[in-house]
Amino acid sequence: MGAAITKNMVTEELEKLQKDWENKNLPDLTKKIQEDLDLLKNTTLEIAVTGASGAGKSSLVNALRGMTDFEDGAAETGVTETTTERKSYPHPTFPNLIMWDLPGIGTPNFKAKEYVTKVNFKKYDCFIIVASDRFRDDDVLLAREIRKMNKKFYYVRTKVDISINSEGKKPNFSEEKCLEKIRKYHCDNLTQVGESNPRVFLISRDDLAMYDFPLLQASLEDELDDLKREVLILSMPAFSKEVLKKKKATMEDYIRKVAFLSCAIGAVPVPGLSVVCDLAILVGAMIHICKVFGLDEDSLNRLAKRIGKPVDVLKSAIKKSPLASQITSQFVIDMLTKSVVCGILIMVELVLDFVPVLGSITGGALSFGTTFYILKNFLHDAEKDAENVRTKAVKS
Repeated sequence: MGAAITKNMVTEELEKLQKDWENKNLPDLTKKIQEDLDLLKNTTLEIAVTGASGAGKSSLVNALRGMTDFEDGAAETGVTETTTERKSYPHPTFPNLIMWDLPGIGTPNFKAKEYVTKVNFKKYDCFIIVASDRFRDDDVLLAREIRKMNKKFYYVRTKVDISINSEGKKPNFSEEKCLEKIRKYHCDNLTQVGESNPRVFLISRDDLAMYDFPLLQASLEDELDDLKREVLILSMPAFSKEVLKKKKATMEDYIRKVAFLSCAIGAVPVPGLSVVCDLAILVGAMIHICKVFGLDEDSLNRLAKRIGKPVDVLKSAIKKSPLASQITSQFVIDMLTKSVVCGILIMVELVLDFVPVLGSITGGALSFGTTFYILKNFLHDAEKDAENVRTKAVKS
């Protein structure tokens, strides 16, 4: 366990906690925090991926879910029209993110005039309009219909790597000029049909860290409400340091809430209750943190398939954190036993449980301190290991 969290940091959080106690009723505050956690758990983000047939919609759906095109549960892809009805694809780890793979507009089964009604445009939170090499009139129709509903759309030009490879064979090739030419072509066409401030995101589904995908993710985050933004951040593939930092910030807020629930349980004057409850809280929170950072068997296996490396190579980069499947009550007990600071906090709490009034108040603070200290250190280690895995994944 890394020494990332100091005594002063725990003290600062306890001082914030004390202010909450001074200004609010503890049961009401506990209820509010639990409602916030439940609300996030039940909040869904539904993103529709639409556009012309053959533009790469299904491949993009798979990439956004951290999957290849050829594994179980992936959206079907092919050289012919493969999506003949709208299909939902929940994220394999965070099912609150639902990607909708919509049929190609303008195909015999989905003529442009009937398309919007058939695929139920009102259902989705936002849209990604996918185009490949040519701008089409149907793209204009999609943009107009989405605007009518006061919803956001993001115009994405896929297969940019293919275009770069093709143009790269020409003399005096400049990748920067080629990218600007592609972007200008689509922006100019969107401007001509009335889009006052067109945005075109150039991406490669094979490497989300390249080109404009980080900008696309940032735009989605900026224009979603707080809960849906959190769903997006938790589920996004950890393809850059910036994404890992966002995941960490989201988890820090989560830890504060979880630690406060531990505090509320610790304030209940029932001898031994908070230690038992803290174990369950810590196990659940650690498993959640591992999954957010892709430190679980399923996520590592999907990443290994996507980059074409043995999963053991990725696991070798994990130095400090357990995999999600290894986190049990006994694992947490062993961790607490090894931690001198938390061991003292727990022993003091067990004694104070038997001291009326003072014991319950102090026990709550000690429960908070123990939970906060353990989880913040665990988060620190998980972020480092996730960065190690990311580095190993991109290393040739």
